[in-house]
Amino acid sequence: MEILIAGVGSMGKTYADSFLQSQAITKDDLLLLEHSDEKADMLRQAGFPHVIQQADASVSAVRLLILAVKPQDTASLYAQLRPWLKPEQLVLSIMAGVQLFTLQQALGISKIIRAMPNLPAQIGMGMTAFTADASVSRQELLYVHNLLNTTGKSLYFDEEHKLDAVTAISGSGPAYVYYFMDAMMQAAKQMGFSHTEAELLVTQTFMGAVHLENRSSLSCQEWIGRVASKGGTTEAALKSFEADALRQSIIEGLEEARKRAQVLGGIIPKG
Repeated sequence: MEILIAGVGSMGKTYADSFLQSQAITKDDLLLLEHSDEKADMLRQAGFPHVIQQADASVSAVRLLILAVKPQDTASLYAQLRPWLKPEQLVLSIMAGVQLFTLQQALGISKIIRAMPNLPAQIGMGMTAFTADASVSRQELLYVHNLLNTTGKSLYFDEEHKLDAVTAISGSGPAYVYYFMDAMMQAAKQMGFSHTEAELLVTQTFMGAVHLENRSSLSCQEWIGRVASKGGTTEAALKSFEADALRQSIIEGLEEARKRAQVLGGIIPKG
């Protein structure tokens, strides 16, 4: 088998499905490690032929091991995996905040890649940033890059510290979008629209605006200028945002998210 996914929750299952849909691998190439009896049974019923609930000798045969568990669940997992891992094997971790060095010490191997995906990966529109230890070859990086691209787009960084900023920007980013959308829907309902009407008005506006920006070379500021006319309705709203320092609040909020990622990764002490 080529790939082992340890932890087949939301993101682990997303990877399994994306790799299969893109025909990067077949189900026979995939080994799933899932401790939960219920989830393991569901995976078998879904047609996955290789599902294990404890690490065994089959771990030694895979080319790539993907760690898709919560960081707090790693202690027992590391202990299970370490006896079966070989120096030439490749590990991809999508655990937020867990540093390359920590993984190397825990697993006893050096070829570690660390990635930060986000929620839209579930529908093939994700944004993933990744970095790797120097022992990972260019060929191995390309192999993983192609796999990550089955869930959307991916971007490589030499500097591991940038993944904490990525966590704040694109990792947590969907929640910020939903936050703003929710506020707009609430405003629409206060203006007399039904929930269904408010939802359609807001979601279609977001989708249209993003697609329009993606298909042009104009900056966000230039697009704002296209919508906002002097003395108009858009300008009135923008002036209110600026008076409340909304832009600066957003920037400061993302910085707080980055700091929190650093705390979780042990880069800066808890405060």
